[in-house]
Amino acid sequence: MELVILSNGVFASNTYIVENRKECAIIDCGNRPRDVMAVLEKKGLKAKYIILTHGHVDHILYAGELKKETGAQICIHSDEEDLYMDPMKNGYDMFGFDIDLAHYPPDRLLKDGDRLPLGETELVIIHTPGHSPGGISVLCGNMLFTGDTLFQLSVGRTDLYGGSVKSLAESIKNRLFTLDGEITVYPGHGPLTTIAFERENNPYV
Repeated sequence: MELVILSNGVFASNTYIVENRKECAIIDCGNRPRDVMAVLEKKGLKAKYIILTHGHVDHILYAGELKKETGAQICIHSDEEDLYMDPMKNGYDMFGFDIDLAHYPPDRLLKDGDRLPLGETELVIIHTPGHSPGGISVLCGNMLFTGDTLFQLSVGRTDLYGGSVKSLAESIKNRLFTLDGEITVYPGHGPLTTIAFERENNPYV
């Protein structure tokens, strides 16, 4: 299992390319499609999934273009479909983007506990609402992709559509902090961290 990180996306968002046996999942789509495609072409990868940890514009902006380029399934939690499809709710209108979203409806609506096969491994979906209603984290072996739920020494904001301070705290405490402390956390923005470090040091939880 290998991982490529692209970290120069919209609002400094991270895009992750997880690969196993030449199949890959693209997690969040704030980075330019040409940069993502360059990785896929260089490594000879077939994109199987485009997984959106939530529906805010900095994570979905290029999902449509990548769908056109790769044919991969766009996957998002069922509770996030409304936000994902509505430019008033997902921030597209708020921030005045002049890039066409090239919006595609999701190919697969996820739920907590879903397992997506990838090569000889699998991606496990953990519903972590709070930053948004259908926010998810994605567990793959010893890697956890947390979107905008958990950051290094911080947590996601809750003042956007569908956000909830209570739900966010419960998601982190009950769904993420119960995982093995050695798991590496790959957030939607900023540097990586670990479950153990955040459990002991995160001042917001």
